[in-house]
Amino acid sequence: MTTSTDKALAKVPEITLGFWLIKIAATTLGETGGDAVTMSMHLGYLIGTGIFAAVFLVAVIAQIKARAFHPVLYWVTIIATTTVGTTMADFADRSLGIGYAGGSSLLLALLLGSLLVWHRTLGSVSVDTVGSPKVEAFYWVTIMFSQTLGTALGDWTADTAGLGYTGAAIVFGGLLALIVVVYYRTRVSRTALFWAAFILTRPLGAVVGDFLDKPLDAGGLALSRYAASAALLAFMVVAALMFKQQAARQAH
Repeated sequence: MTTSTDKALAKVPEITLGFWLIKIAATTLGETGGDAVTMSMHLGYLIGTGIFAAVFLVAVIAQIKARAFHPVLYWVTIIATTTVGTTMADFADRSLGIGYAGGSSLLLALLLGSLLVWHRTLGSVSVDTVGSPKVEAFYWVTIMFSQTLGTALGDWTADTAGLGYTGAAIVFGGLLALIVVVYYRTRVSRTALFWAAFILTRPLGAVVGDFLDKPLDAGGLALSRYAASAALLAFMVVAALMFKQQAARQAH
């Protein structure tokens, strides 16, 4: 017999190679999809943020109310966090004039604050403990902050630091590879490594997304944002079919 706690836990996917591949594709899609609405459709960052914030809220509420793990619903919610993260970061950095450094610092503080409050309230920030609406609320707020931070951090590295999109992608890809080595060679907290990797996949996706759709003279490939977004979505579907999404189990 499945308990209500088991059902809640079943909404959180198991952390596997497939999870990370889909996550990186989702973060890249968040960049191209967010830019498609704010730039290609000329709606601007404020309106784009409002649209994706509404989608994010609806998706999170549906995810929390769901009684079982639904891969499509989960990844739709993840995509919603990446798109609203993209438009929110761009609005803060560019429209409000905070700048990449200021935006990254502010978002880092919000992310760390979210993790701190989560830990002090419930005693753990491990995804293995996501088994109630309250924990899920912390989970999704933290993810949203991490996605927004990743966008600002990616832009800061590629533009302000002058590394360009490929250089920034190499940096973030290298940091993720380092986390993999630390995971297999040390006993560093798995929870800390998970959140470090989760955060780093976002700036990696951001710079890869920019590389795909930015103009040639800006170092990009000038691909259609709509086509790039469709291709990334198709990749996510194929990856989800190849790597069956299973529910994570609660740590005892």
